[in-house]
Amino acid sequence: MRHNGAGNTRVFRTATALAAAVLLVSGCKGLDEGDSSAGSGPAAPDSSAGSGPAAPDGRAVSPLKNPDGTKPGLAPVTTDADKAAARKLIEELATKGRGPKTGYGRDEFGYAWMDTADGVPLARNGCDTRNDLLRRDGRNLRYRAGSDCVVVAMTLHDPYTGTTIDWRKQKATEVQIDHMVPLSYSWQMGSSRWPESKREQLANDVLNLVPVEGRANSAKGDSGPASWLPPNKRIRCAYAVRFAQVAIKYEMPVTAPDKQMMLRQCAG
Repeated sequence: MRHNGAGNTRVFRTATALAAAVLLVSGCKGLDEGDSSAGSGPAAPDSSAGSGPAAPDGRAVSPLKNPDGTKPGLAPVTTDADKAAARKLIEELATKGRGPKTGYGRDEFGYAWMDTADGVPLARNGCDTRNDLLRRDGRNLRYRAGSDCVVVAMTLHDPYTGTTIDWRKQKATEVQIDHMVPLSYSWQMGSSRWPESKREQLANDVLNLVPVEGRANSAKGDSGPASWLPPNKRIRCAYAVRFAQVAIKYEMPVTAPDKQMMLRQCAG
């Protein structure tokens, strides 16, 4: 039997390249996660924060290609053409000053994670909004025994920090569902005068919701983009686009400083 030395060399080189590729795409594992309609104080954008990696699983979708929010994640907006489209969208936003927070309460937006908020994707599908979001963005999902709804474990790539989190329900608050446009913010920008059904839509609309690391979500509180941006710089234009998409859908103004900060994130 003859041995082909050149062929063996090619096989070795191929195996080495594959092993290097596996090491290259292995992500870091984060420890914590969070939720955002309750508000701690606003945190100013951190210009020293790291840029963070893109989603390692390649599933995250740009908000420009996901206008209803039904696709997973929040992929960076990177090309000049997409940034121009992002600025055009943000320019549509009306502006006004924040009103008072008087009368605000989470229950003004219906009970948390209701499945009966009509007029939004995934409503009345037999699964509450929180679990809909975990199923949308999570990988390696595990469900409670006898359920195809209640997620008890998963892997999540958090766009806000650029980390990958192995989550278990025993530590539920490590992953929280962020309202991109916080409910308290919306109250101060006019939702206090909306019918309750419209507030319920905003609170349960998948366009306005993303599972993220809990500590990042708590740091955000009810801040607008002028006061808080995701630590992962790569995602900041995408975050601004999604904030604008929600505000435009619900005909809600933003503050002038928030609009200017959003435009700055998507500068060419």
